[in-house]
Amino acid sequence: MKKHGEAFEFAAIGHVRTPFKDKFGVPRQPGLAAEAKGVIKLLPDPDLKTALKSLEEFSHLWIVFVFHEHGGKNWKPSIRPPRLGGNRKVGVLASRSPHRPNPIGLSAVSIEKIDLDAEGGPEIYVGSVDLIDGTPVLDIKPYIPYADSIPDANAGWASEPIPRFEVRFTPEADAEIQKQDPVGEKNLRSLIISILELDPRPAFQKRQHPVSEKETWGRRYGFDVLEHDVKYEIQEGLFVVYALE
Repeated sequence: MKKHGEAFEFAAIGHVRTPFKDKFGVPRQPGLAAEAKGVIKLLPDPDLKTALKSLEEFSHLWIVFVFHEHGGKNWKPSIRPPRLGGNRKVGVLASRSPHRPNPIGLSAVSIEKIDLDAEGGPEIYVGSVDLIDGTPVLDIKPYIPYADSIPDANAGWASEPIPRFEVRFTPEADAEIQKQDPVGEKNLRSLIISILELDPRPAFQKRQHPVSEKETWGRRYGFDVLEHDVKYEIQEGLFVVYALE
């Protein structure tokens, strides 16, 4: 793409801490995995603390962030959305792909708690995040239902509901989860389910190895969440977690 128009430079006001250390396993949209909690950690700037005044009156906010692991150099005007199984191309500006001319994203999340006096800078605890750990934050804005919610909006090619799959655990995996999260403080089991039931595999793997096909049964995969490496396999049209390392 040829460079046109003005160029702007922005500085991050903070970063998001999330359970996801890499992009594999990250929910593709906010709100899909309720157990995926995060913390927006703002810089220790007194002006930013003042700027948060009255945010606690809202239930949700928008995060304006940078797709920092993608950049804007190698973007393509057409992409194959995973939602369509990689079988159809659409314009990147008609999608939410991170591979954009300017790698900027927008995510709506719930506000669970705000700690203005946290050590190292204010913290905003949020729910249902879809961001990689360490994502830079450019701005946050309150979600305002009368302006931001459009009940009769047309979702175009993304109108079909997202399929969800059953998730089971072997006794060994269940025992390890109990060992790692004995009182359920991390909601580790529920978090794993919320990720796996959406089938976090890349589109090409879903296309080549559908969950419903017998030839796929027995195939093994893994993803990282929090400090754990989750191992799972496909069996009889569902996902079975067999190890947690």
